[in-house]
Amino acid sequence: MSTLVTVEQTAFQLILHAGNAKSSLMEAMQAAREGKLDEANSKIDEAKIELNHAHHAQTSLIQGEARGEKVELSILLIHAQDHLMNALTMRDLVTEIIYLHEKLDK
Repeated sequence: MSTLVTVEQTAFQLILHAGNAKSSLMEAMQAAREGKLDEANSKIDEAKIELNHAHHAQTSLIQGEARGEKVELSILLIHAQDHLMNALTMRDLVTEIIYLHEKLDK
């Protein structure tokens, strides 16, 4: 039962940090649209920190499973992984959008 609680807690950490990253990425795009490229890049950095936290949470699950700890698959965990993957995709797209804004600004 304690492993289940840990998996649930980890899933919520993934959701929290991926959600924070997505918020920062949306703010980065808005700042770039307004020509505030330094602010946009700062928001990208914030998102990277949040994604790093999410990655650490995900890694703890992977390491536990590698040690033989059974990780029960749940809709919550799938949902958390979905949030993380969307945030990672969004990071790549927003980084490219900001690059294009910087190129147009020059």
